[in-house]
Amino acid sequence: MTNILLVTSSPRGEDSLSTQTARVFADKLQAAHTGATLTKRDVNADPSPHLAESLVHAIRRPAADRTPEDIAALAHSDSLVGELQAADIIVLASGMINFGVPSALKSWIDHIARSGVTFRYGPDGAEGLLKGKKLYLVLAYGGVYAEGPAQAMNFQEPYLKTLLGFLGLTDVEVVTIEGVAYGPEMAQKAVAAANERVDALVAASAR
Repeated sequence: MTNILLVTSSPRGEDSLSTQTARVFADKLQAAHTGATLTKRDVNADPSPHLAESLVHAIRRPAADRTPEDIAALAHSDSLVGELQAADIIVLASGMINFGVPSALKSWIDHIARSGVTFRYGPDGAEGLLKGKKLYLVLAYGGVYAEGPAQAMNFQEPYLKTLLGFLGLTDVEVVTIEGVAYGPEMAQKAVAAANERVDALVAASAR
């Protein structure tokens, strides 16, 4: 059985093109994989708290030495990590905010990037522990960042690929929706191109 995890993060709610496209993508992936389950995590609607001192101490303390307070502090983080560990396919949607990811998505990342759990250090350096999974990034931009002078200001895609790759999610495909702030016609073309890309990726995943 294939487990699919959909992570959305836009503060724009139902108007978000990254969220809309990612939802369609996840639904199509579920339909293409017989018996697949779909877990949805909207990190904007249900935000993870910023890292607090109690959580940092709990994470760093060996599991055998954790107090009941440590376990309580880790409960949310453990839940998020469990969703990732159970997933075979991850669809993650992010719309660019100030050249990077939404703050709610950054907080989610802070909870799932855990030494000894989703990555570890060994004799050969860092090793990601979320291996063997397929990651699809659905990324939306108001401007055009694939090429031209604005390309150097795109900190969203490189950050997500680097961070999630560090955790072992290296099998990545990207669906881009860009230029949507340039008017309805440009937005329609961007969404149509993204939907074509989604259909191609869904077909490839089912082979």
